Amino acid sequence: MLTHYSKILENAVNEIAKLPGIGRRTALRLALHLVNTEKSDVEMLAQTITELKTSLKICKQCCAISDGDICDICASPKRDTGIICVVQDIRDLIAIENTSQFTGVYHVLGGVISPVEGISPSQLKLQELFQRIENQSIEEIILALPSTPEGDTTNYYIYKHCVDKVRKISLLARGVGIGEELEYINEVTLGRSLHSRISFETQYGNLQ
Repeated sequence: MLTHYSKILENAVNEIAKLPGIGRRTALRLALHLVNTEKSDVEMLAQTITELKTSLKICKQCCAISDGDICDICASPKRDTGIICVVQDIRDLIAIENTSQFTGVYHVLGGVISPVEGISPSQLKLQELFQRIENQSIEEIILALPSTPEGDTTNYYIYKHCVDKVRKISLLARGVGIGEELEYINEVTLGRSLHSRISFETQYGNLQ
């Protein structure tokens, strides 16, 4: 307990320890580091953290986090809006962007269908994806979801809703192992898997 030294320090440790992957020892080390940091730097850190909750927005097109109503990727005239890469969350979008191999746009679902965890299709950004397909001229949907049972379930759900409306539906090629998360895959492997993507029907057979 830190009560004997400083209640303020203890409160800081308790709050920092709420962050994922941060134990109390690490929280204490970080708190003590902030104590010895210049006041202006600590104030800047506090300001940027506050802005995450007060100023950050969700892109009205792709549902990714954004500084404005439309993110820079969706707003860029250099991106191919006819190709949509569907990802689980912003971390996967960042992983793919780091490969510099994709010039289309994205759609962030905010998760995958998981009956065990109580996540239904209505809780994801699926209807927003289907509306984009209805309202825009989409040539290809790339399903870049996790290679897990939940990811496969979500892939199939999207496929069944889009197969008659989109000319091509594809998956990342081999190189992305079963159960692997995109954010942990090295950029070269992920880039090759994206470039050599395969047809959804080729992978799963004739599902209609």
